[in-house]
Amino acid sequence: MNSFLAFAFRMLTAFPLSVSVWLVSYFAFDQTFLLSGVYGVGTGLLTYWAGGVIQRHRFLKKHGLTRREYQYIKRNLDEAKRKLTRLHKAMFSIRHFPTLKQRMEFMRVTRRIYRLTRKEPKRFYQAEQFYFSHLDSAVELAEKYVFLSSQPKKTRELNQSLEETRRTLDALTHHVEEDLHRVIEEDIDQLNFEIDVAKNSIEKIKDSRIQDESRRLK
Repeated sequence: MNSFLAFAFRMLTAFPLSVSVWLVSYFAFDQTFLLSGVYGVGTGLLTYWAGGVIQRHRFLKKHGLTRREYQYIKRNLDEAKRKLTRLHKAMFSIRHFPTLKQRMEFMRVTRRIYRLTRKEPKRFYQAEQFYFSHLDSAVELAEKYVFLSSQPKKTRELNQSLEETRRTLDALTHHVEEDLHRVIEEDIDQLNFEIDVAKNSIEKIKDSRIQDESRRLK
C-alpha cells in the first residue's frame, strides 16, 4: 500500500466535499460562518476517515489477509527496515575491496526481498527465514566486522576472525539468495506454466496449418 498515494487520494476526496458542505450550509441554509465551517470540517474529517477504512479493506481483501495478519506483518517489516538500514550502513563501512561486489549483491538481494514483501505482504510467509534468522545474523556479523576492523592494532587472531567473518558473510549471501528464490517461487512456477501453455498453443497452430496445407494439396 503506497501511503502517500492513499493520503493524496483521501485528501482530494475530503477537501472538495468539505468546502462544498461549508458553501451549501452558509449560502443555501443560512447557517452562520462558524457553524458552516464546523459542518464542512466535520464532513471532511469523516470522509477522510471513511476513505482510509475503505482503502484498508480493499487492500486486505486483495492480498487475502486479515487485519490481525497485516498488523503482524507490518510490525515485522517496520522492524526489518531499521535492521536493513543498520546492515547497509555497516556494509558500506567495510573497507575490503575484494568483497565489494559481493557486498553490493548482498544489499541488492536484501532490498529486493523487502520491497517485494512490502508491496505484497502475503509474501512475508515465504520470507520468514530471512526476516527472523538471516537478516539478524547479517546485521550482527557486519557490525562486529566494522568494529573489529577499526581497531588500530591487528593481531593474528583478529585477522583470522575478520577472515572468518568475511567467509561467513559470503555463505550468508547464498542463503539470502535462496530466500529470494522462495519469495518468487510461485511466480516462477506460474511463468513456466504460461510458457507451457504458449508452447502448446504454438504446436496446435502449426498442426492446424500442416493439416490445411495437406487438404489443399489433395
